Amino acid sequence: MNKRSKFRTLCKMLKLVKPLSGFMVLAVFCGTLACLAVQFIPILGGFAVLHGLHIHIPVSITTIWICLVIFAFLRAVLRYVEQQTNHYIAFTLLAIVRDKVFQALRKLCPAKLEGRDKGDLISLITSDVELLEVFYAHTISPICIAFLVELVMIIFIGSYHWTLGVLAFCAFFSVGVILPLIISKRSGNIGGMIRSQAGELAAYVLENIQGLDETIQYQNGKNRMDGMNAMTNQLTENQGKLNTLTGFNLALANAFIFIYDIAMLLLSAFLYSKGITETDGLIIPLIALMSSYGPVSALANLGTTLQNTIASGGRVLDIIEETPETEEITGKQEISFNGADCENVTFSYGGEIVLKQFNMQFPENQIVGIIGKSGSGKSTLLKLLMRFWKIQSGKINISNININEINTKNLRDLESYMTQETQLFKDTIANNIRIAKLNATQSEIENACKKASIHEFILTLPNGYETDVGELGETLSGGERQRIGLARAFLHDAPFILLDEPTSNLDSLNEAVILKSLKEQSTGKTVVLVSHRVSTMRIADVMYSVESGEVTE
Repeated sequence: MNKRSKFRTLCKMLKLVKPLSGFMVLAVFCGTLACLAVQFIPILGGFAVLHGLHIHIPVSITTIWICLVIFAFLRAVLRYVEQQTNHYIAFTLLAIVRDKVFQALRKLCPAKLEGRDKGDLISLITSDVELLEVFYAHTISPICIAFLVELVMIIFIGSYHWTLGVLAFCAFFSVGVILPLIISKRSGNIGGMIRSQAGELAAYVLENIQGLDETIQYQNGKNRMDGMNAMTNQLTENQGKLNTLTGFNLALANAFIFIYDIAMLLLSAFLYSKGITETDGLIIPLIALMSSYGPVSALANLGTTLQNTIASGGRVLDIIEETPETEEITGKQEISFNGADCENVTFSYGGEIVLKQFNMQFPENQIVGIIGKSGSGKSTLLKLLMRFWKIQSGKINISNININEINTKNLRDLESYMTQETQLFKDTIANNIRIAKLNATQSEIENACKKASIHEFILTLPNGYETDVGELGETLSGGERQRIGLARAFLHDAPFILLDEPTSNLDSLNEAVILKSLKEQSTGKTVVLVSHRVSTMRIADVMYSVESGEVTE
C-alpha cells in the first residue's frame, strides 16, 4: 500500500467530484438554507416570547408567524432536495469509482494481481467502494454547509455585540474543527487496520469455502474455525476501540457545547447588566447559539466516522493508481504473423531467475513442443509471449518485430492462449466459449467444440449449449473444463496458438483424440505445446527440452 496521509487521500477523493460540481453546489445551497430555516425557528420563537413580555422586538408578531410557516415548509423541501442531490452524487461517483477500479484491475492483470488474495480484492471492490458513500453523501456538503451556516450565525450573534460573535466562533471552531482533529490523531491508523483485517478475513473465509471438501475429509475443521475466530476477534477488538473513541468523541462534544452555552449565558448576562445590550441581547444570542450546533456536531463525528472511509479510499486509490507491469500499446502499424522467436531472454520473479539467456524459434506452420519438469519456466515463457510481464534483457519478436512495439490489441488478436486451469464463469456453456469471440454464431461455437472433442458431450446435457456450468464450472469435470478451454482457443482462431498443458486432466484415450484434432487443425498455424508428458509431444514437429530456465536440447 502506498504511504499516503489522510489529508492527501481526502484531496484525491475530492478530485473525483469535479464532474458533478454543479450538483454539489446545489446540495450545499439547499442544505445551507434548510439549516438556517431550522435554526431561525427557535430564534423567531424567542422573539415571540419577548413580544409576549411586552419587550420591543425588531419585527412584528405577524411577520414572525408568517416566517415560521415559511421556514417550516422550506426546511422540509430544501432538506429533501439536498439529500436527494447528495445521494445522486454519491451513487453516481460510486459507479464511476467502480468503473475506474475495474479498468485498473484489467490493466494490472495478471502480473500485479498474481498472488493477491481474491477475497481481499472482492472486499475492496464491494465493501471498500461502498464505504465511500459516507464521504460523498455525508461529508463534503455537510462541511461546506457547516461553514456557511455558522458564518451567518456568527454574524447574527455578533450583531448584538462583537464579543458574543467571537465566543460563537470559538464554540463552532472547537466543536467542528479542533475536536475532530484531536480524535483523528488519537485514532491513528485504526481505520486502516480494520479495513485491512476485514479484507484478510474475507480472503480467509473464501479460502475455507473453496477448500471445504478437503477440510471435511481431513477433519481439519477445528483448526480452520480457530483461525477464523482469531481473525474475527482481532477485527472485533479494533472495531471496539473505534467505537470507544466514537463514544468519547460524543461525550467530549457535548461537554464543549455545555461549556460554551454556559459561557454565552454568562457573557450575555454580563453585557446586559452593564447596559451594553438590551433584553433581546440577553436571550436571543443564547437561543441562537444553542440552536446552531447541528452542522458542527455532524463535523465533530467525522474524527471517527471517517476513519473507515479514509482507509477504504486509500485502498481503492492504491488499486487505481497502481502502475501496471506492462502498459497497453497503441498507435503502431498492424502486423500479421509469420513466426516468432526469443533472443537471449532473461526474466526473473523478484530476485529468482526463471529464464536465463533463453533462445527459441517458433517457425510458421509448425507445432513446437516444449517439455520439462514443473517449475522449469515453460508456463512463464508463454506468459512472456503474451507480454503479461516485461523481460529484464533480451528480445521476444513476432514477425521480426519486438513485442514491445506491437499494439496490444493486435498482439492479442494474433495469439490464442490456453492456461493450465480453465476459468469458467457462472453462465451457459455457449457464453463461456463465446468470450473468445463475442460475435461468434452458434455454428462457429459448435465447430470449435467439435475440434475440441466436446460437442457430443454437450449435446447429452439437459439444455445442451445453454446448460449453466455453475460457479467456477463446478458441474463439470477437470477434463471437460479443459476441453472447453481448448474450444475457446479454436474459436479465437489466431495464427499463433499457445497451449499450456492442454491434456493434463485427460485420460490417454481423450488425450489421443485431442492431439489428433490439434494436428489436423494446425494447418497454417504455429502451435506452442507445453507439457511435462512425453506422450503429448508425439504430434510436435520440433521439440525442446527445458530445465531451470534454459534449453538443454
